[in-house]
Amino acid sequence: MGERATRFWAWYRAHDPGLAALRRAGRAAILMPLVFAFADKVIANPAVAVFAAFGSFGSLVLVDFGGPMGDRLRAQASFAAVGALFVCLGTLASRSAWLAAGAMAVVGFCVLFAGAVSSVLASATVGLLLAFILPVCLKGPASSIPDRLAGWGLASAVAFVAVWQLWPAPVRDPLRGAVVAACRGLAERLRADVVYLIGRDDASRAAHDKSAAAASSAVAGVQRVFFGLPYRPTGLTTAARTVVRLVDELTWLNAIVTQAHPDGVAVDSSVCAVKQAAAALLDESAAVLEARSGASGDLDRARGELQRSLRELEQHAAQALPAASTGPARAIIDSLDPGFRAQQLGFAVSQIAENAAFAAAAERRSFLERLLGRQPSGFPGPLAAAQRRAFAHFERHSVWLHNSVRGAIGLGFAVLVADLSGVQHAFWVVLGTLSVLRSNALSTGQNVLRGIAGTTLGVLAGALLLQAIGTDTTVLWFLLPPAVLLAAVAPSAVSFLAGQAAFTVTIVLLFNIIQPAGWRVGLVRIEDVALGCAVSLAVGLLFWPRGAGAALGQALSEAYVESARFLAAAVGFGVGCCDAGAPSRSSPSSESLRAAAAAQRLDDAFRNFLAERGAKPVSLADVSGLVAGVVGLRLMSEAVLDLWDGAGTAARDDRSDARSELLESTTAVEGWYEELAAALARRGAVPDALAPDEAADSRLVEVVRRDLGGGSDPAAVAVRILWTGDHLDAARRLQATLVAPARAVTERGMTASPFLRRLDFVKVW
Repeated sequence: MGERATRFWAWYRAHDPGLAALRRAGRAAILMPLVFAFADKVIANPAVAVFAAFGSFGSLVLVDFGGPMGDRLRAQASFAAVGALFVCLGTLASRSAWLAAGAMAVVGFCVLFAGAVSSVLASATVGLLLAFILPVCLKGPASSIPDRLAGWGLASAVAFVAVWQLWPAPVRDPLRGAVVAACRGLAERLRADVVYLIGRDDASRAAHDKSAAAASSAVAGVQRVFFGLPYRPTGLTTAARTVVRLVDELTWLNAIVTQAHPDGVAVDSSVCAVKQAAAALLDESAAVLEARSGASGDLDRARGELQRSLRELEQHAAQALPAASTGPARAIIDSLDPGFRAQQLGFAVSQIAENAAFAAAAERRSFLERLLGRQPSGFPGPLAAAQRRAFAHFERHSVWLHNSVRGAIGLGFAVLVADLSGVQHAFWVVLGTLSVLRSNALSTGQNVLRGIAGTTLGVLAGALLLQAIGTDTTVLWFLLPPAVLLAAVAPSAVSFLAGQAAFTVTIVLLFNIIQPAGWRVGLVRIEDVALGCAVSLAVGLLFWPRGAGAALGQALSEAYVESARFLAAAVGFGVGCCDAGAPSRSSPSSESLRAAAAAQRLDDAFRNFLAERGAKPVSLADVSGLVAGVVGLRLMSEAVLDLWDGAGTAARDDRSDARSELLESTTAVEGWYEELAAALARRGAVPDALAPDEAADSRLVEVVRRDLGGGSDPAAVAVRILWTGDHLDAARRLQATLVAPARAVTERGMTASPFLRRLDFVKVW
């Protein structure tokens, strides 16, 4: 018996990491029956009892806020306040079928779309919708609002205390821990690079290879945690936003370090100094993120040391260039390559440290500053960040916008159907719609079957219980806590079908306590859920039936187009800084924002693709490679901007030839990525990667040679010009890693079901 219990416990812990579902279920099993009993027996008001029971379930089971306890309690209080508002609005709209349906659609869209702004809001979606569905489906006059609010308020108050005091979950921030480990792993690898560059022996080579494998594994862990979360972890707190920024930057940094293998590279003291300073800065960034103390003195010193090393690197390259300029063009470019890699690396690490500094500054704020929403200097506030995220998704191909509109229409239609059909418990129709509506018709259909099957099993189990018990409500009260426990834990730890069955048993017991009606309550639930599932399936068939795969292809296409345009704009800005014949350009902030917005839509589409049930016809490694390519292209553009930042107009001489060469190369690179984007959107074939253009490199070097003869600080400008060309070459080399996965994706398609492909003619957009 002990061995079986041990095996069961090991199985359960694997299905419920951190016992999160068990914590929620345990609180609900204890408190929901108590709150319900107090409202039903002491207050003796059925309306208060119903709203107290469902409010308890929503507040204790359907929401689970993470982070420090202060953040959780603020989120719980906000949830209670918004839920109370929804109770009032839902009651006022419930008297008219058409008004109720319209209000449900509007509220449904707002709640669902708000998840794009914050993962905290996304995690509370179902609970907030329940707070509106219940009052809008239970018709009542305005005079019933106080009773309903009393029930909701009672449930909210108990939930607030429970989250605070009853088996509180430890602070869960797996992404932050993974980011800290990746920073330290990359720092160790950079130090091993330097040791191997200097030593060149077997021992240093073995240590280098070991640290390289550990760093890549740590960065892969960041990606695994990031995409393993159900929502993009974009809380509106400053710390949450800074940590999410680090995911892309660490991925890109690892790619830079991996490509810059020290084999065959001559020892360069300025490059080694940059790597040592970058390693120290990564360690300090990890310490600040891990400590949460807000102290950043050592971080600031390490940032200053890296900036000093980067300046010395650029000066060293500028001093060495005139002597090297007499050799072959390829030799000149190769001589600058280690410095270019170090400059790339330094920029990436500086970005990581900047976000760590923002997190430290945010954690140094006083309570009053936090309360007033004052942000660290240079960091956008929560309102600005929320507006930026929301506007990023007001685009016709946004997966989040699609899902929000589809969900709103489905919920509104379900309310209308339930009201006009006169079913006994209309809110089950709407909940049935909500529970099974997914991103495509096939997934919705699968959940329809699971939903009805689970409800049927729950009715059978409830009928057997009632047959054995009869109408003895005392026994029902004793059975209610374990039923609530199973209903709360089964969806997360077992399956959707098991959750539906357990929830049905709970409702059968609940309504038989309020008004004994036997097992027929379960039959009514089957009818209502079946009607809601039918509504959901109809909506799933009519709106965007191709699912997450097709949406991911479109999101990839848009992200590559916007990132390539950002790169072209960044290069245009750079050549405008060095050529007197070119019109001065402002920093391409609009292109940067569009690229970031497209990347955010891609992140949501990829997350939706990963979460969608069913076999995927393409390799996840291929899709992940294409997503990572967008990250690299966008951050290369940021690096070009950083390279020319501060150059001003002092370096503006006649460099029209250099400008022409760079712009010609830029046009070729941008054109290739636009062809790739068209292929991902099914509008053409994937192009072959561009071949190295040795002639263009030679022409650019010849232009630089001429510039070295005069002008203002010609060597420094020449280094920037050649390094800009290196960034373009890096974007070209990236193409070779994208061709194979892009062809695999376009040949096999990301939408598995031929049935769904035949439904393309009913697309709305």
